[in-house]
Amino acid sequence: MDTTRKEQLEQFIQVLGLGEFHNFLILDQALTHSSYANENKANHGYYNERLEFLGDAILDLVVGEYLFLHYPHMPEGQLSKARASVVSESPLASVCMKFHMGDYLLLGKGEIATGGRTRPSMLADAFEAVVGAIYIDSSYEEARKFILHQLKDYLDLVDSGHYEKDYKTIFQEYVQQDGPQHIEYRLCRTEGPDHDKTFYMEILVNGKVLGEGSGKSKKYAEQHAAHEALTRLKGK
Repeated sequence: MDTTRKEQLEQFIQVLGLGEFHNFLILDQALTHSSYANENKANHGYYNERLEFLGDAILDLVVGEYLFLHYPHMPEGQLSKARASVVSESPLASVCMKFHMGDYLLLGKGEIATGGRTRPSMLADAFEAVVGAIYIDSSYEEARKFILHQLKDYLDLVDSGHYEKDYKTIFQEYVQQDGPQHIEYRLCRTEGPDHDKTFYMEILVNGKVLGEGSGKSKKYAEQHAAHEALTRLKGK
């Protein structure tokens, strides 16, 4: 591993607040897509699919354990739905976008050209792989702390009973508790070529901007904007 990549990984560790990390190679593997490994077989023979498999299992266990202990009267069917909502692609990708995880991924040229760095499925897979890397490098307890911290907002939705709803619906219900409000989603700008656009949407309530979100489609950007606005309002 060259110095530039090691410095990049050190920055990534700081951004995520992981503290001390020992095995940089396992973290590099977690952030390496198979497309990059296939293009660089001579000097990069590993990629993150096995760590995704491990991280996915740990995510299910951690979130399942949390829900089981915190909601002793919740039936099995509801527990399964709640867990599925928390560990689904959208929440994992949203967490990764906050940290610009895509900037740290090693991708093949084709994946880069088609927007792999911001693709929700790619980011969600990378999140799972990073969870696997934390477990291998440290312990189950460290992986558990990381997961519960990063997914706190989504676990809180279970407590409010909103976990089966989309963020636009949740936001609308939240701001209209005291009466009707005018909610508007507005396209701010787009970036990138036609085949790989990123959309940036604002959410306004009674003409006031409360949040902004981005995504590879207007629908995803609206959901992201609603989530950001909801987080800000609840934070106040």
